[in-house]
Amino acid sequence: MHTRSALPLTAAALSAVLLLSACGNQSASTAAAGEPVSGGTLRIAYDTDPQCVDGQQVGQNTALNVTRQVTDSLTDQDPETGEIVPWLAESWEVSEDSREFTFHLREGVTFQDGTPFTSASVAENFAAIQDLGARATQGSSYLAGLRSVETPDEHTAVVAFEEPNAQFLQATSTMILGFYSSRTLEKTPEERCGGEIVGTGPFALESFTPAESASLVRYDDYAWPSSLARHEGPAHLDGIEITVVPEATVRNGSLGSGQIDVDTAVLPQDEETLEASGFPVLSRPNPGMTYNLLPKESKPIAEEPEVRQAISKAINREELAAVISSHQSPATSVLSQSTPQYTDLSAHLAFDPEGAAALLDEAGWELNAETGIRERDGEPLSIELSYWQTVPFLELVQQQLRAAGIDLRLERATLAEHTAAQEAGDLTFDFYNLTRSDADIIRTVFDARARNVNEREPSEIEDILTETTVTTDPDARTELFEQAAVKLIESGHAIPLVELSGVWATSPEVQGLHFEASSRVQLYDTWLAGEG
Repeated sequence: MHTRSALPLTAAALSAVLLLSACGNQSASTAAAGEPVSGGTLRIAYDTDPQCVDGQQVGQNTALNVTRQVTDSLTDQDPETGEIVPWLAESWEVSEDSREFTFHLREGVTFQDGTPFTSASVAENFAAIQDLGARATQGSSYLAGLRSVETPDEHTAVVAFEEPNAQFLQATSTMILGFYSSRTLEKTPEERCGGEIVGTGPFALESFTPAESASLVRYDDYAWPSSLARHEGPAHLDGIEITVVPEATVRNGSLGSGQIDVDTAVLPQDEETLEASGFPVLSRPNPGMTYNLLPKESKPIAEEPEVRQAISKAINREELAAVISSHQSPATSVLSQSTPQYTDLSAHLAFDPEGAAALLDEAGWELNAETGIRERDGEPLSIELSYWQTVPFLELVQQQLRAAGIDLRLERATLAEHTAAQEAGDLTFDFYNLTRSDADIIRTVFDARARNVNEREPSEIEDILTETTVTTDPDARTELFEQAAVKLIESGHAIPLVELSGVWATSPEVQGLHFEASSRVQLYDTWLAGEG
């Protein structure tokens, strides 16, 4: 059984516990795996504040890992094959032109407040996502061009688009298009962010305190898991307690002392020690867009293609492997390797310091021999980059760019501070990844007629991205996304750096924890071997 002590101890004391574990004194926290048992509360530590737990509004991984437990989706996606399979929809038909999707819903599904889930729920949730506008950046993109949602009966929903929308079926497997009760949709966006959400999922959100914690309890009437689930009926766990613990040493020590069961943000330097201590380390590469530098091309410096291209050429991505997790990889495209429709474009991302220098010379940026930084008209080639993630490889990127005469100034901010800077339009370059198990994430982020992360005018890239929504042929879509990715890289609209992998460590008692297709977790099948 777990020792359910309260957080926190001092960092030094917790680190000492972990070191003792590393010496072989871990037998008290191990248990033989067998048949799943019910009971117990899974205690998870995140390094980042979820901020908002409404998955229809946010795309941040920590928040969506909470949302996934509360909401279900029309479909699910097999993480091994990419196949779309039944969940709340037992079956569906897609028109030949990919404009109309007819879903046949399971009967007997209810929200956690007891109200039924019906075709009307599909209609009002999709309308609510549209009403959220800019607050639902990803969801609005998935539903762009939505013409209507017809409900011929309680268990049939017909979703129709103005234009072909080949990406939509995969989008229905995401928690971003998950479902909330009518009472939830009556709440303000702020109330929903603050935890007033009721879904159909296996766990109900009992409480949420931003920057501190969240508590989920089992929905005992749950009986409609995904067709990929490993059991039927309610979840095994009684509940889930989530705590925000920014300090890695505290998370390590808490895991070693039995105060938490799962650390969701293992640092590269801690992986070997944790595994040697008997704590399994789990990971799965995040599909979708890799960590990228994203120039705002309406701004000085970022508007210059020679500078953008030189930055990409000055980065030695193979060198980055030395400072990232063994579970991560340097980027070989705008897309990560676990994304359907991925193509290896590493030839377009080769380290080319001579090419970078030639581009900067051409643009009039001359090297100042005293400072080592290039200048033009007395102004240094200096770029400020705000970021909130735990990404030590940025410091190596900073060194590599300095060798090319580019001054990259790193500013670590909180997520709230970074978001405020984004919304205020203060960033010259942005930096993030975005997870989705479909290459359509490129269209979501870069389309100049939609999110337009680069703040640029439409070009040939938009024509290619439009074609990806028309064709359903897998090979044709892959070829189109490859063309778009090549143009994004060659134009310097995207500067890929590293593929993200979530690296988690667990107590040996944690069983059945696995990543779904978007590399987030579905804890419905998870159980604790020390319970029962």
